[in-house]
Amino acid sequence: MVANARLAELAQLIDRYSSSDGMHDTAIAGLQCIRASQVGMGVPDVFVPCLCVIVQGRKQVMLEEEIYGYEPSQYLAASVDLPIVGQVTEASAERPYLCIKVDIDSRMLSELIAQTGNPPAGNDSARGVFVGKLEDGLADAVLRLARLLDTPADIHTLAPLYLREVHYRLLQSEHGATFTQLAIPDSNMRKVANVIQRLRSAVAEPICIDELAAHASMSSSSLHHHFKQVTAMSPLQYQKRLRLTQARQIMLAESTDAATTAYRVGYESASQFSREYSRMFGAPPIRDIQTLRAGLGAG
Repeated sequence: MVANARLAELAQLIDRYSSSDGMHDTAIAGLQCIRASQVGMGVPDVFVPCLCVIVQGRKQVMLEEEIYGYEPSQYLAASVDLPIVGQVTEASAERPYLCIKVDIDSRMLSELIAQTGNPPAGNDSARGVFVGKLEDGLADAVLRLARLLDTPADIHTLAPLYLREVHYRLLQSEHGATFTQLAIPDSNMRKVANVIQRLRSAVAEPICIDELAAHASMSSSSLHHHFKQVTAMSPLQYQKRLRLTQARQIMLAESTDAATTAYRVGYESASQFSREYSRMFGAPPIRDIQTLRAGLGAG
């Protein structure tokens, strides 16, 4: 169990560097402070490889039909880019939800594996999002990193060292095998991650499973199997969710109409886009965005 004093100090640091609700970049690259003063509605997003440590409040993340809840003394991590729906489930103005997020660097993981000489774990694919127990070593490393926000002159020299320790602690954690697979170029998880990057870089383009499999140096059946193991969906389902999530973000941020947005994310039929959007988000695009704006405005 992580000592309450660590969580309390982290809470003070996050509160100090997130003066309002939302996600706040810091002077340390790859470190963000997150705050929410009330329970929120589900918001779709695309997770990138990261470590999220809650120090106050609770949150849940939904990946397809799977729900991952986490709270203080736990962390949530993503090993690949995943379209998810996140929802703060416990927060108030008096005790806001507070979280610190650290980006995961696969190159740093690779360097650490080579340096420590740890043998590669098995090559079985694992789900790309998971909840773990925040052990003392990892909590100490995250806290040392966050403390640097109070001493900006030390960031340039010490932040890379503390980030390296965070990555080392992840490799030593109960989910170390998953982080190891992310760092090994020829692992099935790394191949899936490369396919995901290809899908994200050309979200509006049609995909061919055989071409994706060739890009990953896998058979089509092997790609389908490992892709679903990591993401809980097939490549085609992933692309659809990615397109619809991106479309929702575009309409929310830019106030574009549904038809224009549909073509931007790769749909040839606005009516098909509207049908699939309604199935995924529970309402047609216009009504959903109105509801989302009203909820965000109330927050």
